[in-house]
Amino acid sequence: MKARTIKRFLIQAALTVFLLYPGIGFCGSHFLKIGLSDEPKTLNIWLASDRWSLRVLSQIYQPLFTRDPESMEMIPWLAAQDPVYDEASISYTVTLRESKWSDGSEITAEDVAFTGNIIRDLKIPRHFSKWDFIKKIEVVDKKTVRFYLEEPMAIFADRTLTTPIVCKKEWEKIYQEIKKTDKPLVALLNYNIEKPVGNGPFTVREWKKGAYLFLEKNKHFFGLGQTIEGRVLGPFIDGVIYKFFGTSDTAILSLKKGDIDMFWWAIQAGYLDDLKTDKNIQLHFNDRSAMYYMGFNLRKPPFNDVNFRRAVAILIDKGFIISRILQDQGVKMDSVVPPGNKFWYSKQAPDYGEGLTQDERIKRAFQVLKDSGYSWEVPPVDGSGKVVKGKGVRLPNGQPMGSFSILTPPSDYDPQRAMTGLIIQEWLRAMGIPASGKPMAFDALVDQVKVNRDFDAFILAYGQLSIDPDWIRNFFHSKNDKVRGENQAGYRNPDFDRISDQSARMIDKNARRKLICDMQAIIKKDLPYIPLYLPKMIEAVRTDRFAGWVDALEGIGSIWSFCMLKPIGK
Repeated sequence: MKARTIKRFLIQAALTVFLLYPGIGFCGSHFLKIGLSDEPKTLNIWLASDRWSLRVLSQIYQPLFTRDPESMEMIPWLAAQDPVYDEASISYTVTLRESKWSDGSEITAEDVAFTGNIIRDLKIPRHFSKWDFIKKIEVVDKKTVRFYLEEPMAIFADRTLTTPIVCKKEWEKIYQEIKKTDKPLVALLNYNIEKPVGNGPFTVREWKKGAYLFLEKNKHFFGLGQTIEGRVLGPFIDGVIYKFFGTSDTAILSLKKGDIDMFWWAIQAGYLDDLKTDKNIQLHFNDRSAMYYMGFNLRKPPFNDVNFRRAVAILIDKGFIISRILQDQGVKMDSVVPPGNKFWYSKQAPDYGEGLTQDERIKRAFQVLKDSGYSWEVPPVDGSGKVVKGKGVRLPNGQPMGSFSILTPPSDYDPQRAMTGLIIQEWLRAMGIPASGKPMAFDALVDQVKVNRDFDAFILAYGQLSIDPDWIRNFFHSKNDKVRGENQAGYRNPDFDRISDQSARMIDKNARRKLICDMQAIIKKDLPYIPLYLPKMIEAVRTDRFAGWVDALEGIGSIWSFCMLKPIGK
């Protein structure tokens, strides 16, 4: 039996178990059934980094502050009010609202302090960068905690205070045990948690590996019946059942049949016409906080030449990508900050090649490279100014330009990025530039770029970027040009480093915005990355069982939707 046939058989078998499981299938009319493209890797909050684990855990663990879905401003969540800043002591004081853990015990300042201290002590990946500037965490009383900072840090309010809070009673014994091991961080990350004690709207009831994960309503959730930012919160449903699908085809078929209520994954444009004809399915279109981009390895030629990168940017027709590949379900990106992030986004100059035909793009790119010392056996623009097929490009030192690869995810993972790589390949080849699009397994691609640093160029994406754009500093600061560092391109610019360091310590939001805009302008000029496009977040749900989905930046799959959804007729 072929591997693909076996996989399809296992998916169908798991689906049968899912539908027939007593109390979960069609018997519980108030259980929301959600399809995921893959199974969560873990329920250990410290280990979780895959999107599937994080989506489930976002319903189990909650932060002190979260964002309003309309204004995107930070609002108190587990906290009772805005943090109080004391400039003299460089400290923030946070007061907690009355709330309980899923086991009924009280959430206190001790839990908050424990969360921060375990992150700081073990330098837990994904979290430590938001806590490494904390000098001390003081428990003032049962409901008050004070954070002392080494120096003012802009990300404290927007990033540190959005860290999920864990239960000290559950984790302290584990912490003491792993501290006795040779590698406590490894021991913590490998610790198996099956039913976490959480503070979110749902708790784990059962996880049947390979089939489903069942969350039930947390009767102790602090938001139950509360009005926050004008919204009355539930949850008003009895639980959430996550089903795992291997392909979008299978998940969308289950959605149309009514076996699931939502497919929590962006819908590709090719499915839209079919879904629009189903009266029981509603499509939600939202902006994304993401960046789809082409990156270069600036550690070697020709990618270390900014003029070469600018020529590539001129050749890339983003409008063509939007209309032909995204089928008009997206927008062009002209800055590393997505346009939906309105306060921080800055469009300071027209895009490279804006408004040019393809022949005009070739002529302009040719002139940029020619002026920089590049030459050809057969130039792409002949003596009469006519565009012809270029051949045999040479670097300014006279050496032939070697062939290089543009790495992309495979088409079964992201057909848009795979096709974009092939299109860019053709645009470069028309200039005589020996580029080849090369789809490869996603995990292998990430290792090649982030760990091995063995690449020429690549097309990747950052999804669900924080509204606070401090990640620009992480992506391009020279100190992060290291193995597993976020500066994958190897970009180094002292001016950028200086401004980004200033922005990290600037508390005044408007003054910081000016610095963030300057950082965007530098990146647009130097082009370690070429921002390409931003697909619309298109999601599909059924309308015959639940209502109340909340549209927001990055889609409907937020804490607000899960707290406000109601069964039809209830």
